[in-house]
Amino acid sequence: MEGLNGRRRASVFPRAIFFGFVTAASFAAALPVFAASPVTVGGPFSLVAPDGNTVTDSDFRGKWMLVFFGYTYCPDICPTTLSEMAIALDRLGEEGKAVQPIFITVDPKRDTPDVIGQYTRAIDPRIMGLSGSPQQLTAAAREYGAYSERHGSGHHGDHLIDHSTYIYVMDPQGKFVRGLEGGASGDEIADTLRRLIAQTK
Repeated sequence: MEGLNGRRRASVFPRAIFFGFVTAASFAAALPVFAASPVTVGGPFSLVAPDGNTVTDSDFRGKWMLVFFGYTYCPDICPTTLSEMAIALDRLGEEGKAVQPIFITVDPKRDTPDVIGQYTRAIDPRIMGLSGSPQQLTAAAREYGAYSERHGSGHHGDHLIDHSTYIYVMDPQGKFVRGLEGGASGDEIADTLRRLIAQTK
């Protein structure tokens, strides 16, 4: 995975009984279409929606979730990935109504609920942007094994954040199914979801 500062980064899944630590390449290559039962990526979260209401993971039961961690000031991978998610929903047509893309910020200082809401609406109103307190966001990132590290002083809003770039695919029961590389094309995301949805019918 390419960090914002140009370094290769491995996303860590501390709760997964998988290989302990995995690199971005090995994670995507090694996972089957349906993850083995010991993998416990994902879990409960309580965050804040753009309208100020509290949202939990259970609010999305019955839908496939595409969970992505990032931030609104991200110069490349975040807008690209979210745009491709929107394309995937278009490609899925009616099946896309069963999918909920979720963008969780790793930058609570700048990404207030209102800011992240404006950001996701500008890309596609079907994407749910979620913020919250640093404690809430740290807890959510821990559940998913999402990595982030701030670079720069941040005194004048000049900091960048190096972060993991996986799209976590969660089934309608909220269970982790597989990961996709951030920046995957809309067609790739749609094809993956179409296969997964078909297998559960």
